[in-house]
Amino acid sequence: MAFCPQARQSARIRSRPDRGWSVKKIAVIGSGKIGSMIVDLLSQTGDYEVTVADRSREQLERLDTQANVERVGLDITDGPALERLLSGKFAVLSAAPYHLTTRVAQAAKAQRAHYLDLTEDVASTRFVKQLAADAQTAFIPQCGLAPGFITIVAYDLARHFDSLHDVRMRVGALPKYPANALNYNLTWSTDGVINEYCEPCEAIVNGQLKEVPPLEECEEFSLDGVTYEAFNTSGGLGTLCETLAGKVRNLNYKTIRYPGHAAIMKALLNDLRLRDRRDVLKDILENAVPATLQDVVIIFVTVSGKKGGRLIQESYANKIYAHAMNGIMRSAIQITTAAGICTVLDLLAEGALPSKGFIRQEDISLERFLQNRFGRVYAQEPA
Repeated sequence: MAFCPQARQSARIRSRPDRGWSVKKIAVIGSGKIGSMIVDLLSQTGDYEVTVADRSREQLERLDTQANVERVGLDITDGPALERLLSGKFAVLSAAPYHLTTRVAQAAKAQRAHYLDLTEDVASTRFVKQLAADAQTAFIPQCGLAPGFITIVAYDLARHFDSLHDVRMRVGALPKYPANALNYNLTWSTDGVINEYCEPCEAIVNGQLKEVPPLEECEEFSLDGVTYEAFNTSGGLGTLCETLAGKVRNLNYKTIRYPGHAAIMKALLNDLRLRDRRDVLKDILENAVPATLQDVVIIFVTVSGKKGGRLIQESYANKIYAHAMNGIMRSAIQITTAAGICTVLDLLAEGALPSKGFIRQEDISLERFLQNRFGRVYAQEPA
């Protein structure tokens, strides 16, 4: 199943006449590819008053939105200035690099603003969970694609079973037209890609929680006649290892790429030791690998277990393509990531999620997510 990109060229996110809340003040931290789309989606509805902050004034001026939003030049490492920005805000959405998310979370707690982020970084999420323990507002990390939507899907499938055997989660953001040896184009945060390729990966193996190495356990599979590879990367499971501990035999997450990508990245990171010089690797990738808006996001989840005494497998497969939203051409990874965090914000604002403490992605109803005005970008067309 897949979206038809041509059929969605005029997609717009509208205000909800039945929203049941007054206009809410929101801060978005970061005005890059994802941050700019979050700003555009939220501000176009008229339901949110959006302030966007970034260290780079040039990037703020290039903000890719047609809406009139407040733009603030701000160094996130300036704690007092960040807290002043969040004063009186209903929520803050962090689209900042993963290593800055904890600073935003601390400022949110100090100002009693709800906190949402997109991070795949395991250490940052653990820190956010600690902050949330005695917080008066909600702390909801990992609200993007993976972790994020894929976590919601996997947990929803898992709930269909009497007992679980295996949960396999696969996600990739790929160029539609690969044209280099890596078979890859930059579609989102370079820092994020490098981080997930370098950090240890959580998994449950034969019932035991383990750390497995990134870029390993490479497998091949076909979907809609196209061959892909998938390999371990960090962070994509979100909090599912903790949630399903003692309930599943095997649980793992792998990133999808075209065949051959993992071998080259292993040579760069391990043989050339660029995992110890991430700044050098980032500079190489950003100056040698072009970005693209012509991408496709692939989501593939398979769950097996016992149901009514029989061994059953259920799968979820979806492809989402780049298309125009609110009159602006957006990449598939922008659409899926920004739609994820905007959906969670909507659900929080309308009272569908707890108003304080740590909220896991698996606490979010898949049905309510897909019915949401932003979450509908994930809805599958009939077969």
